[in-house]
Amino acid sequence: MKKLSWFACALIAGAVARTAVADSIDYPETKKSEVIDTVHGIEIPDPYRWLEDDNAEDTKAWVKAQNDVTFGYLDKIPEREAIKKRLTELWNYERFGTPFKEGGRYFFSRNDGLQNQSVIYTMKKLDDEPRVLLDPNTLSEDGTIALSGYSISDDGNFFAYGVSDGGSDWQTYRVRDIATGKDLSDKIEWIKFSGASWTKDGKGFYYSRYTEPKEGEELSGSNYYQKLYYHKLGTPQSEDRLVYERPDQKDWGFGGSVTEDGKYLIISVWQGTERKNRVYYKDLTKQDADVVKLLDDYDAEYAFLGNDDGVFYFRTDLNAPRGRIIAIDTDKPERDNWKELIPQAQETLEGAGITYNMFVTSYLKDAHTQVKLYDMKGKHVRDVDLPGIGDAGGFGGKRDQRETFYSFNSFATPPTIYKYDMKTGKSEVYKRPAVNFDPDQFETKQVFYASKDGTKVPMFITHRKGLKLDGSNPTYLYGYGGFNISLTPRFSLANVAWMEMGGVYAQANLRGGGEYGKDWHNAGRLLNKQNVFDDFISAGEWLIENNYTRKDKLAIGGGSNGGLLVGACITQRPDLFGAALPAVGVLDMLRFHLFTIGHAWTSDYGKIEDKKIFDVLFAYSPYHNVKQGTCYPPTMITTGDHDDRVVPAHSFKFAAALQEAQSCDNPTLIRIETRAGHGAGKPTSIVIQEVADKWAFLVKSLNMSVTPVEEMKQTQSASM
Repeated sequence: MKKLSWFACALIAGAVARTAVADSIDYPETKKSEVIDTVHGIEIPDPYRWLEDDNAEDTKAWVKAQNDVTFGYLDKIPEREAIKKRLTELWNYERFGTPFKEGGRYFFSRNDGLQNQSVIYTMKKLDDEPRVLLDPNTLSEDGTIALSGYSISDDGNFFAYGVSDGGSDWQTYRVRDIATGKDLSDKIEWIKFSGASWTKDGKGFYYSRYTEPKEGEELSGSNYYQKLYYHKLGTPQSEDRLVYERPDQKDWGFGGSVTEDGKYLIISVWQGTERKNRVYYKDLTKQDADVVKLLDDYDAEYAFLGNDDGVFYFRTDLNAPRGRIIAIDTDKPERDNWKELIPQAQETLEGAGITYNMFVTSYLKDAHTQVKLYDMKGKHVRDVDLPGIGDAGGFGGKRDQRETFYSFNSFATPPTIYKYDMKTGKSEVYKRPAVNFDPDQFETKQVFYASKDGTKVPMFITHRKGLKLDGSNPTYLYGYGGFNISLTPRFSLANVAWMEMGGVYAQANLRGGGEYGKDWHNAGRLLNKQNVFDDFISAGEWLIENNYTRKDKLAIGGGSNGGLLVGACITQRPDLFGAALPAVGVLDMLRFHLFTIGHAWTSDYGKIEDKKIFDVLFAYSPYHNVKQGTCYPPTMITTGDHDDRVVPAHSFKFAAALQEAQSCDNPTLIRIETRAGHGAGKPTSIVIQEVADKWAFLVKSLNMSVTPVEEMKQTQSASM
């Protein structure tokens, strides 16, 4: 008999010892206050309002007490340590970001495997020895200061980079001399939802910022009145020139980008998270030129792709819910003069750019990537021959740049970097990762199931080969369903570990996402939001009906808007699921707009001032629909104390409500990561521990009988 690995042995031992984990949980007592809001004549209690004050000593004490209970529970799960060790083993491989070229240099990111943050490198030639440009791991001892964005000047001399602390959305930008590797004196603060765009002469860059928040409100105060500035190198931020603001529109935001030829500043004006924007521009060849309002109707999405002098190219969904590409001559900007270059297709145009004087277009066909090239007149040149069904991205470059790079990955294929010749269409592997697992032992299929109203919804299902459809498989169903965001077949080390343990991973492409364009998005937002939850519930029912799993073996998960999804589904159908993992979720749908950038989400959720919207929000708001005396599935809520995107108060209040209402012995825990935010920039060590805790929680909650990887391999060999 083949010897089992330490991972398999540890999991088997854990399965035997799991009964020793105590089911009785002594939750911290959460005080209740007499807070009642009246909205549209309805009295709405909010007894845990006090948990919204993240700076209060009572809140801090509550967080500590909850963590003590949660980690005490997790510490008793025997499999937890083995899962963590296997995750560490999986994570320990060299991985690269997609390279790009600027100012005669290549730039890329690299992580040796277990580094908390990836390092930025530069080199003159592809076969040169790379030189470290910035190592974010040196910025903090625990790896919680992360690189949040960067931009290279056209001449390749300067590197403007933003860092965030503890997972916050706030960024501080500095400038590094690329030749010397030394930082200049420049320091630009209170940047959020903005990058940096250099002028052609390399003397400065444009960025957007908010006013410095009041002390104590840095992580919870609302963000309004963003302003666009120009920073000149070598000067203090106080001298930065205000380029554009709208004091009459407090919720408008501005993204400034300089065109490749350096002639124009393109200002994309956003309002909320809906894929709509205005487009203004400023002629940089003329001193003190006015800002011109080119597209000011706020009627569609207009993504600027590039220009030929005064002719601007855009990807838009105007009169094309799945997207098209148009040209607008700024000398004749009237709509009758617009030219359609690439019409709407059956597939969804997810993204586009211009490289080597060709439009590089990325389409979604049933949620997986297709890449097509067109000339500047819109004539189809060729399709890019991708390695399979999966997710591809990259293809950046200049108008005269023949060489480009892209990354391809899928559920069982780690991100592989390819070099692509834009002239010949030849792809060749540039960097192929070596991950310690066998991708040939997994298989993926795509199914289409009927939602409650009959709508066909796609779902990917991935698992180890040889799966028996006997209804006994522990299954993790993941979803998002909002903000026009598409879920594609992407590689996840966490999911590899889950599937190695015998779990099934299912990913549903719910309405509210962008998989089928604007119509698909609209079908899952505002008054239609319940469709998203119906789609997810129907996905779970389909998996049960088709013998992949059964109720007590079915877990659901999702983050942010996906956390809302999980919260809504367990409050609507607590009987359907064996476990739930809502992460950094929007869970109080009557107060989400009052914190940080929450007001921007009204484009998807709506405003409670509208009675029809209020009725819908109140009907599905997870916090407000927790019912006393209900047996909720085992639930572990996760959040970060530095989350200033979806403030942790959502999770705090929901956890308190669940714990009070729970009528059975199923655990209702909250895991609160300190020094972490919404997810971006989270150190590798924290990610591994969090995933280990999630999977350990599911192993116990679903009563998993873990099948070792080696045993599966023997079964496969015997059946061949």
